[in-house]
Amino acid sequence: MKVLVTGGAGFIGSNVVDLLMERKDQVVIADNLSSGSMNNVNRRARFYNVDIKNFKQLEDVFEKERPDKVVHAAAQVQVVKSMEDPVFDASTNILGSINVLECCKKFKVKKIIYLCTGGALYGNPKYLPADEKHPIDPISGYGVSKYTVEKYLYMYNINYGLDFISLRFANVYGPRDSVGSGRVIPAFVNFLLSNKRPYITGEGKQTRDFIFVKDVAKAVVLALDKDTESKYFNIGSEKITSINELFNVIKKLLKSDIKPEYINERKGEVQEIYLKAELARKELNWKAEISLEDGLKEYIDSLKRNLFI
Repeated sequence: MKVLVTGGAGFIGSNVVDLLMERKDQVVIADNLSSGSMNNVNRRARFYNVDIKNFKQLEDVFEKERPDKVVHAAAQVQVVKSMEDPVFDASTNILGSINVLECCKKFKVKKIIYLCTGGALYGNPKYLPADEKHPIDPISGYGVSKYTVEKYLYMYNINYGLDFISLRFANVYGPRDSVGSGRVIPAFVNFLLSNKRPYITGEGKQTRDFIFVKDVAKAVVLALDKDTESKYFNIGSEKITSINELFNVIKKLLKSDIKPEYINERKGEVQEIYLKAELARKELNWKAEISLEDGLKEYIDSLKRNLFI
């Protein structure tokens, strides 16, 4: 099977590519390297430096490679940036995704797996853990743009027969997550390794569901293979961790005595969220396997080896 992975040089996309290569799939990567890196690119995959916002570039890749299936990982992923520059967020996440879908339609792609968000999709939750039937009320531009693409996926499925699965991830972390990603775990680790005080917004009592990137990659590959009744799946650890608790675990692993600095809350961030992943267990035969502490150890080790810092 030939799989095209948009954003395949990025954090999650590159981990998906590696897993696909392990099982001997043909893999094509389309990435503009705006946040990804050639250091992440599997050398056995075919790489194209293209921007999903440029339809002609993307179309040329689809025409040349004729992929059977697509994993759409390319995106603007920072909540803060989506609030500061919603036009850029929408142009990448919505218009860029429409370009991908148009190419899928034109070149008769069998199935697309969309890497969505659960943490930013449901907004301030009405109940926890949030399942796939939870009301969708995003409070950030990022959540709005990612949800918009789910509606386009539905439309392309109904009108053009494009099969799809949308995976709604919790807070993903692990090797290849860059310090500049805006995510809390690389920020904490980088500050402590540099002997600097990290920032915590608000009181640090806000809670999240942290899921290791290799568990996420397994979910993507399962979604590529399986015919499911459902189209939308939460992918999370089903464990709730406060930002203060997270900081203390990282501090302990790094044997640091540095204390954080607390600053004002940021707009667009929910206070509490964790996901129910029962549907993924039932239909994808997937479950999270790597604990937060074990995953953090692997991530910290990868940084210390200077592979992905």
